[in-house]
Amino acid sequence: MSNKAVINTDKAPAAIGPYSQAIKAGNTVYLSGQIPLDPTTMTLVEGDIEAQARQVFRNLQAVCEEAAGTLQDVVKLNLYLVDLDNFAIVNQVMEEFFATPYPARAAVGVKALPKGSQVEAEAVMVIGD
Repeated sequence: MSNKAVINTDKAPAAIGPYSQAIKAGNTVYLSGQIPLDPTTMTLVEGDIEAQARQVFRNLQAVCEEAAGTLQDVVKLNLYLVDLDNFAIVNQVMEEFFATPYPARAAVGVKALPKGSQVEAEAVMVIGD
């Protein structure tokens, strides 16, 4: 018997490819990358990098909650930025959603992201005992 479960919520954007929003294995949840899509319209949110980063974290938060966790349960976060000059802005937005102790994190500069997004984030969350 598998201890793997698919996590899916309509409060975050539907997958735009052959993947799940998240997979729970035991008490670890692997959250797929989120870009700043509005889950209702499936279009990029309007605005600058700050608005995009805020939507990315809202989307991750919705998936965490569907998996019976919160962003505070995230132990590893990977950020992908089209322009690393936006790193400080994304850090400021991140502080709105996370509290200390912050998760371990990587930030990677990339050439492009799906749908013209400027930022994407994926995470690993541990819940329960």
